Amino acid sequence: MKISPNSLCPCGSSKKFKKCCKIFHNGSNPKTALELMKSRFSAYATGDSKYIIKTTHNENVEYTDDTQAWSESIKEFSKNSEFKGLVILDFIDGEEEAYVTFKALIEQHGQDASFIEKSKFYKVDGMWLYHSGVIE
Repeated sequence: MKISPNSLCPCGSSKKFKKCCKIFHNGSNPKTALELMKSRFSAYATGDSKYIIKTTHNENVEYTDDTQAWSESIKEFSKNSEFKGLVILDFIDGEEEAYVTFKALIEQHGQDASFIEKSKFYKVDGMWLYHSGVIE
């Protein structure tokens, strides 16, 4: 989905996309796992597969060296989904490991596909990465 830099950010911050998650998509590192989680949600909403791949830990079950196929899969998911909102339910911050529980409000093919996930993040070489998630 194409989102204008002046549109509200998909993460729900009420800030313009260009002043919020887009700065991370353009190369700035999120300072917390919560910022990373929100920016990943926005990346899915905008179909930014490069950002999703860059911010995924290599121990993640979906991680693959076949980045072309992985990228296509992400873009297909983004194209077939309408990202309606993000609700943060819990955030447990840590130095090297953090957890974010959230509800993603998503619609696919006119059907509600919303879910709640508890995500685990690891800090590797000063950068937060998405490790895994458990759907609740």
